[in-house]
Amino acid sequence: MTINDLRGVLKGRVLLPDDDGFEQAATAWNLTVRQPVAAVAEAADADDVAALVRYARRAGMTVTAQPSGHGASGDVEGLILLRTGLLNEVEVRARERVARVGAGVRWGQVLAAAGPLGLTGLAGSAPGVGVTGYTLGGGVGWFSRMYGFASDSVRAVDIVDADGEPGRVTAESDPELFWALRGGGGDFAVVTALELELYPVPVLYGGRVIWPEHRTGEVYDAFLEITAEAPRALSVWINRLQPPGASPMVTLDLAYLGEAAQGEDLLARLDKIEGAISDSRGVVPLADLGDITAEPTDPVPSIARAELLTGLDADAVELLLAKPVEPLINVQIRHLGGALAEPGGGAGASGAVAEPYLLGLLGLGLPHVADATRARQAEVVADLKACVSGRKPYTVLSPGDTAAKSFSGSALARLREIKRARDPHNVFRANYPVLG
Repeated sequence: MTINDLRGVLKGRVLLPDDDGFEQAATAWNLTVRQPVAAVAEAADADDVAALVRYARRAGMTVTAQPSGHGASGDVEGLILLRTGLLNEVEVRARERVARVGAGVRWGQVLAAAGPLGLTGLAGSAPGVGVTGYTLGGGVGWFSRMYGFASDSVRAVDIVDADGEPGRVTAESDPELFWALRGGGGDFAVVTALELELYPVPVLYGGRVIWPEHRTGEVYDAFLEITAEAPRALSVWINRLQPPGASPMVTLDLAYLGEAAQGEDLLARLDKIEGAISDSRGVVPLADLGDITAEPTDPVPSIARAELLTGLDADAVELLLAKPVEPLINVQIRHLGGALAEPGGGAGASGAVAEPYLLGLLGLGLPHVADATRARQAEVVADLKACVSGRKPYTVLSPGDTAAKSFSGSALARLREIKRARDPHNVFRANYPVLG
């Protein structure tokens, strides 16, 4: 059996390295990440996924599944890259407050379908991110302080197992696999669809306020004051931005699950900071959630690093503000806490996040700045070493990290045991494998 035989197995398109279009099909959303795979298989439907897995099992090959590759690590040499973008059906059952989404669905589709009904899933900040990959890795977004990890809101998972057999996994049918799939990454099966709990959102108030760089100290003071007393319904993220070719600036990104008047009261502290360049605060339609941060929707070459922080005292803030952002584009702090720190009894593998803040460092991955970007990221982390915990949620791992950074020793051991039992021949490989 050769890789060429794969063409006769699937209804969907199969591309090999010598084929026109292969490079484009194998490219991750992050253009900095290279994916030296043996083949790209585009599944036409769930039956195609099962056929591909059976082929890989017989051929002694490994499959890595990606709708878009937002979380790609590049650790895929010689693998079959499974694209699930055509599995893009969305069904919202409003009465049950459940959305059924195919493996290729992106968050923007869910928000567009559920938002007009006054419902939302636990989306991240960018509508182009795939629901499945984001959720399998936990998923930390705007509503996580209120409702926890996106993975903990999964109610059922349609999979293809390592023998190529389709199945449906719930807390009742297979509690161990259900636990692992919710936050442990894509190392245990190929997911073809998820059923997600939806949450009522009568009103969402939010937006972005931008100030010039010289207001950075005042904005940080306001950020710390607001987050010290913020209710779970309020999420606040601060950014020191240095867009290429533009002046440096500081922003606060805001989302409040409640009436506009209440949101205005909670954020009245911001009105004391003069000189705002722009202020988009107001009622936000759920379908427009991605407009708050206005992250790129097209693939870009970027280098990201994230770290959990145990706190932000005056010394840490002074270190964060002491140096220019360049050559980075963004130094972001997200306020966490709330439900993330107190998961319910039915939580998945993501567990709890005790750390109250998440540091994000983003720069361009272009060849002439890549080394400087990584060096500056390392410098920021070294400066903050007193409050860097050393662990991080799976959903924000980046190339060079391992799954071990995301889980306690007991959780990682449990995940590895499940992996060995359910996929002893390593038919599946996640972006960050638990056995890696």
